[in-house]
Amino acid sequence: MKNDSSVTALADALRAGVHRMSPGERLPSSRALVERHRVSPVTVSRALGLLAAEGLVVTRPGSGTFAADRRAAGAEPADFGWQAVTLGDRSVDPSGVAWLLTPAPDGVVPLSGGYLHPTLQPTRALATAAARAARRPDAWEMPALGGLPALRAWFARTVGGVVSPADVVITSGGQQSLTTVLRALLPPGAPVLVESPTYLGVLAVARASGLHPVPVPVDGDGVRPDLLAEAFAMSGARVFYSQPAFHNPTGTVLSAERRARVLDVARAAGAFVVEDDYARHLGVDPPPPPLIAADAEGRVVHIASLTKATAPSLRVAAVIARGPVAERIRATQLVEEFFPARPLQETLLELVSSPGWPRHLRTVRAALLARRDALRAALARELPELHVNRPAGGLHLWARLPEGTDDAALAEAALRAGVLVSAGRPFFPAEAPAPYLRISYGTAASEPELAEGVRRLATVLRS
Repeated sequence: MKNDSSVTALADALRAGVHRMSPGERLPSSRALVERHRVSPVTVSRALGLLAAEGLVVTRPGSGTFAADRRAAGAEPADFGWQAVTLGDRSVDPSGVAWLLTPAPDGVVPLSGGYLHPTLQPTRALATAAARAARRPDAWEMPALGGLPALRAWFARTVGGVVSPADVVITSGGQQSLTTVLRALLPPGAPVLVESPTYLGVLAVARASGLHPVPVPVDGDGVRPDLLAEAFAMSGARVFYSQPAFHNPTGTVLSAERRARVLDVARAAGAFVVEDDYARHLGVDPPPPPLIAADAEGRVVHIASLTKATAPSLRVAAVIARGPVAERIRATQLVEEFFPARPLQETLLELVSSPGWPRHLRTVRAALLARRDALRAALARELPELHVNRPAGGLHLWARLPEGTDDAALAEAALRAGVLVSAGRPFFPAEAPAPYLRISYGTAASEPELAEGVRRLATVLRS
């Protein structure tokens, strides 16, 4: 402690002197500083290290230590105010997505997030697949435009129906797919219908692209077709974004009767349905076939992602479309990003073609079933006043809070108390009809950790 105090005191003294020096002026030698301030060489070295970290001095081995350029040290910050006029009034708000992607601090129970806990990710299988892919002679060459043919064929077989490999284009993850599809389908300023509540990422992409999200309410059976028809008629929209299987954040599955009606409503409006099938492989119960499997008109644009069932950095997905819209999407992707990295495509192909892939999916589904039920049991025990759903798949529970609760303030207070949850309000494109929390069961390390997170949340809510 005494030595730390000496370092701080010497750094303060030297800092004052450096501010009076001209840029490039040499400081006294370390030996001179030892004699002048009656401290050890180690103290001098550590004090100069502090000033170097602050950008106040520059050390040149063999020459000495010099005062840094004031502009480089940030003493005279540049004026970037002119950029406000040039950039205009359009802004990109990453706050909701950033909250979901921010790792929980040490000691905080993560009941929020969109990826499996590392213990559930197929890290060994991915390492093996990546090693095999990297050993291929053509691994770093440019892939075929549209994606590796074998990977496109795998996605087509997985979706089923009338989909062929020619209808598939490989993309750089689900989020990039959303950006590409919405920009291909809609010009800036256009409305886009979205479920309410809905995935935060699509709201961020739509607003950043200059689109206007229009909410269509969902209930326990998914989006309401009657209100979808009204929204099409009132807004003039030509695109509806939907998550028919394991909807995020509510976990609902679009019922069989409504699936046909949604396609009928879109047909009557002359509109496309963007089907985000992000969680098909995370079903506690088997999901119904995707909408595109029953679409013979090219009305459905399907986004298939495997990131949620594998690992966050496996940024590979597929967009499936037919007709002129498919050409528009391919052209948009080509202009925006050329193509996804071939090594990642090869890695994913190795992974899904291996005997371990179906075993991994069975393991994940069993773990998610146990964790979902453990989280619901803990909530029923600690917070019986919450109304909590029972999703058939995905990673999240959707919990309605008591009336008058400020869900955003509750989420912030919960983080301070050591548990990370997501407020429901940002998932609504307009006003939220009630306060909700999205509570994730796939992100925690274990069932006991889920119970501990609920205990901490209960303490905050009751206070």
